[in-house]
Amino acid sequence: MIRIQKGRPIIDQHDKNYLYAGKFGGNFVPETLKKPIDDLTKLFNKLRRDKKFIKERDYYFKDYVGTPTSFIKLYNLSHQLGGAQIYAKVVSEANGGAHKIYNAIVHALICKHAGKKYIIGDTGAGYAGKMLSMAAKKFGLKCKIFMGTKDMARQKPNCDAIRANGAEIIPVDSGSKTLVDAVSECMRYWVSNCDTTHMCVGSTVGPNIFVKICAWSTAQISRELIVQIKKEFGKIPKKLKLINCVGGGSSAIGFWNSFMDYNKSQVEFIGVEAGGPKNSKLHAAPLTNKSKIGILHGAAQYVVQDREGQISETESISAGLDYPGVSPLHCFLKDAKRARYISASDEDALAAYKLVASMEKIRPSLEPSHAFATAIKLAPKLSKDTIIVVNSCGDAKKDESILVKRLGKNHD
Repeated sequence: MIRIQKGRPIIDQHDKNYLYAGKFGGNFVPETLKKPIDDLTKLFNKLRRDKKFIKERDYYFKDYVGTPTSFIKLYNLSHQLGGAQIYAKVVSEANGGAHKIYNAIVHALICKHAGKKYIIGDTGAGYAGKMLSMAAKKFGLKCKIFMGTKDMARQKPNCDAIRANGAEIIPVDSGSKTLVDAVSECMRYWVSNCDTTHMCVGSTVGPNIFVKICAWSTAQISRELIVQIKKEFGKIPKKLKLINCVGGGSSAIGFWNSFMDYNKSQVEFIGVEAGGPKNSKLHAAPLTNKSKIGILHGAAQYVVQDREGQISETESISAGLDYPGVSPLHCFLKDAKRARYISASDEDALAAYKLVASMEKIRPSLEPSHAFATAIKLAPKLSKDTIIVVNSCGDAKKDESILVKRLGKNHD
């Protein structure tokens, strides 16, 4: 039976081959990348234990990112639905509008410590690219962002922001023209330029070191949340459900990290994947559709694939969730039965956005709208002493054109 080891960081619960539960993650990379990955692994292992580096990280998280972000009760939504009390961790208040800023800042700091002047990254919803371009500008680094042309068309506000920060967008027109292809092209570029260039993977995916750096960075979310919950209730409630959208899975791991040692009977983790359009067989939900294990972007994970083992096309209204794989950490949590995963459709997410935005003072992007859709369905079925917290990890500014098209001009 697969078990989560209490008292040990989730990111370190791998074997000597960097595999979680002996089968997820790892470093399935070409020979040319083994040394750069080993060098980065050694550097990060040193920095994460360096008090000066942690102090530097915390300074920028507070001074530049604007931590801590708010923890609020959604009074109107809770009253409307009845049942469980619904709260939100408003991570979208962070500088730039999403959780991706934590990972971007840490990678920029690592780039500086490595003595490199160039940094590259991938993006789907545009947030990872926008945040990396912000961090690069802050630290005087030259930056390239790889982005699928389909995502560029549907996430124009973030593309404009990336360019305004002085970064170059490299359009990716291969494959599905979405995040999966952007990550692939970014990695190919790094193979040829790793001596001068640092690579930032935008989520908890890829070779092991990138999973660890991203999860270590976004853990800031739960470090704040556990303090805020104890302040609100005096202790951790007996019935607490932490609901988060899951694409690559970075915001969810960060949201859950500090609660790993609590029993699931007290603190339940619920991950919500992108189920795609209701009338389509396409989706981006490998954990909830019995997908098989495959290798994608240097790591073993559950992957949406066809009978021949080829990566299948995915579809989601949310660019940030439109990815055929998922973090090895989420695969680990699923098989250990520490977290449960479900999916929400495009239509569910749109309806949830409309309800939340009309009743509360937050406008969640389409990614966390999937999580809100699940909270809205669950709350009426639960007792009033149950506390639901949703990670509102991105704002809806980037989705304005989609919301107008699908919901009309007066969509709030």
